[in-house]
Amino acid sequence: RSRQIVEELRIWLGEQRLTLSRSATVAKPIDYMLRRWDGFAAFLDDGKACLSNNAAERSLRGFALGRKAWLFAGSSRGAERAAAMVTLIQTAKLNDVDPQAWLADVLARIAETPQGKLDQLLPWNWCAASTAAIAA
Repeated sequence: RSRQIVEELRIWLGEQRLTLSRSATVAKPIDYMLRRWDGFAAFLDDGKACLSNNAAERSLRGFALGRKAWLFAGSSRGAERAAAMVTLIQTAKLNDVDPQAWLADVLARIAETPQGKLDQLLPWNWCAASTAAIAA
């Protein structure tokens, strides 16, 4: 049912756009939507695709609340380190991993982990119980 409605919407937007001048207020949003149509309609072929970016915005809210604190990173290197840490923490959260447990475990194990098995420490592969498997 959605595919038919989406296709009708595309046709309607195209028809409406033809009747508008370039300077019409609503022309810009219609052009924007039509240029990005494939991204919008991705949910028709992928059931995991979300129609809104609410989940992404919610996950960034905590970081955005501290944005004034980020002004005081001290230096460019400090800001780069802070960005790297936030990236690690957010990646762990996106993979349903407790960031504190993951970071503590990874920092404790990284020195003795063979280079060929470092990928097992990534948040999407990590498991606290896998300490023995990596060391072997």
